[in-house]
Amino acid sequence: MNIIFANKKLEKYANDSKLAQRKLGDKRAELFNRRLGDMRDSESFDVLKYLPGNYHSLSSNRLGEWGCDLDQPYRLIFSGIGDTSGDNPPKGDNPPKLSDIRIVRIIEIVDYHKGH
Repeated sequence: MNIIFANKKLEKYANDSKLAQRKLGDKRAELFNRRLGDMRDSESFDVLKYLPGNYHSLSSNRLGEWGCDLDQPYRLIFSGIGDTSGDNPPKGDNPPKLSDIRIVRIIEIVDYHKGH
């Protein structure tokens, strides 16, 4: 799958492992890059739920978003994009099938249990 980023900071972390280690810490940076690699290597979005990292869909105010574990309690939050432009996240009454999603949008790294 292809990966896009919600902000330049996350994109820089993905492309500069030394910067990621400095800003996120060694363990979180390593897991962040491992999760991104797993996403890149996946054929489609529906494969993610079977990978290590506890990939899971979110609910409530994060409906349409997914999370996966980094170092506790931090999660990598992302969504699937339903078209090739990157402008159509799978929300609403007619979301695309997970098997049709080929783009992941990385939203943030957060401890969402604290209340975001």
